[in-house]
Amino acid sequence: MNSIYILIGKSSSGKDTLYRELMRDPSLKLRTVTACTTRPMRDGEKEGVQYHFVTEDHFREMKNEGKVMEERCYQTVYGPWYYFTAIDDSFMETEDILLIGTIESFCSIRKFFENSTLEKKVVPLYVECDDKKRLLRAIERESGREEPQYKEMCRRFVADCDDFSEEKLSEAGITDRFQNDDLKECEKSISDYIRARG
Repeated sequence: MNSIYILIGKSSSGKDTLYRELMRDPSLKLRTVTACTTRPMRDGEKEGVQYHFVTEDHFREMKNEGKVMEERCYQTVYGPWYYFTAIDDSFMETEDILLIGTIESFCSIRKFFENSTLEKKVVPLYVECDDKKRLLRAIERESGREEPQYKEMCRRFVADCDDFSEEKLSEAGITDRFQNDDLKECEKSISDYIRARG
């Protein structure tokens, strides 16, 4: 049975950077499935790399066809943005998969495979980071954008308090945590964890 590892954590906890580093490690033999979103493409992003960027109408069509495995909607200052994972042939492969998600997406994907004939183990990788460090990272990232979205950044930061509460982590059965005070140490901890499960 191969595994689907899902990096989970609050905004600016380092998930994207950890994801890139883990995917570069040839000894882990990880592959990914590109998720979809209805939000606008950001500076430096490319279609099919960070996400498949789709319209809300296309998202609804895929959902009606039963192709959406999990979804989440964020009520942003720009309106609703949907993020979702669509079922495709890539889930039939035998290599382990690495995704970035939320507590809700982890639970939805785990439930999907519990009710599926496909044998997959869905494993959460919960990344934690000090709130001050997260906020400083977020401000630095937004400052580098052509049109910084500080209001949306603040909304995400506040929403994370509820979205990643201890109660929700416990309900989802997420117990293993990876502290990202030092990127290299956190990456090593996650890599060792994945290797130990292999």
